[in-house]
Amino acid sequence: MPDETAPSTDETPTEPLSLAAIEAERQRQLSLTPPEEDGTRQIGQDYQPALTLRRSLQGFTAAALRDIGRVREVNQDCALAMIMTLPREGSDVPVGLFVVADGMGGHQGGEIASRLAVQTVLTSVLERLVLPVIEDGILEALQPLMIEAVQEANAVIWREAQALGSDMGTTCTAALVIGHGLYVAHVGDSRCYVYEPGGLRQLTTDHSTVGRLITLGQLDPEEARDHPLRNQLYRTVGQQPNIAVDFVYHQLNNCSHIVLCSDGLWSMVDEKAIEQALHHSPWPHDVCRELIALANLAGGDDNISVVVVSLPLDEGQR
Repeated sequence: MPDETAPSTDETPTEPLSLAAIEAERQRQLSLTPPEEDGTRQIGQDYQPALTLRRSLQGFTAAALRDIGRVREVNQDCALAMIMTLPREGSDVPVGLFVVADGMGGHQGGEIASRLAVQTVLTSVLERLVLPVIEDGILEALQPLMIEAVQEANAVIWREAQALGSDMGTTCTAALVIGHGLYVAHVGDSRCYVYEPGGLRQLTTDHSTVGRLITLGQLDPEEARDHPLRNQLYRTVGQQPNIAVDFVYHQLNNCSHIVLCSDGLWSMVDEKAIEQALHHSPWPHDVCRELIALANLAGGDDNISVVVVSLPLDEGQR
């Protein structure tokens, strides 16, 4: 859970997970629940399914899971994964909407903020993309559509915070997949990755003090893991009346997976371990479950949210 104020510095630095520990935890998780006949696994009681989708007719699958972690008393994260097919003259259009929000603020403020962010982004996209008749020029409007969806979430949370006298806020990373295009709107330090032949690639920029230092070349990413200001954010959703929203467009031609996650995952599990988990199962639900287990094995210092999207590849790309 991010914090806009200076964070406490009494947290014990976490040692990176060894490959042996990763494999041992994976085997333990696989032994907990036998697979169902269709090859999927049931969600254990320790996991809260935000939304899980199995194989779709469009050829890509997705899952979203969240977990409270081992330290926090309340889960202030919220996550969404939704795949749909939109009718269009000549052919149907497969669309995926994926969101991770990591809330902050006392007295349940973080829970409210993250939920409002996900709900508002979902409603905005449905109203502006799904309900209208899709026209040929719709793809040109996706950048403002995604940016304005997050800005609308900011306005909703800001009004709620003012009404309640709360300091609530949240991160928000929202990704829309249409065809071979990935459209990402982002505020905060939750992340969006793509997994390509060259490895895992972070598309978003962390709006944190250490993230800025890394961008300026003044801090090494490995040093940032234990930096005393690693939880201090300079941009969030809902804590100012107006915000700037980052936007990233990425072609998915050679991409096999998309991963969205809160800092409860990426601060505990490094990118190599995430890559390994993506190879362990073709089912996004199993990958989400393994990643959450690894974050908890590493300490589970924060709430953990992860969305995994598995994309079809041509035979020559496998």
